[in-house]
Amino acid sequence: QVQLVESGGGLVQAGGSLRLSCAVSGGAFSTYAMGWFRQAPEKESEFVAAINWRSGTHYADSAKGRFTISRDNAKNTVYLQMNSLKPEDTAVYSCAARDLTLTTTPTAYDYWGQGTQVTVSS
Repeated sequence: QVQLVESGGGLVQAGGSLRLSCAVSGGAFSTYAMGWFRQAPEKESEFVAAINWRSGTHYADSAKGRFTISRDNAKNTVYLQMNSLKPEDTAVYSCAARDLTLTTTPTAYDYWGQGTQVTVSS
């Protein structure tokens, strides 16, 4: 059974940084594409960033230049480094996994974590 567990969320002031982690167990992590999505209250889920099994990356326009996704296959973990945070980045951030190729479509991912809250104060 594949399990994803996010950590690293919290409260930060605007302009600050956070690093989210997503630890994966029970699956073949090195063959997974991993995605980060976020959902703010009363809004739909939004793609943030993704990394494929060869560490190719793709970012939402809102994340480009501020967020960096990376993976450590030795630790079965994917990271999302978030810098220059803005109040509009406030949301529950969730990681997701699927085989090989990345996509921005949340329904294409097979496995999901529970999410971690990120709150950015102004």
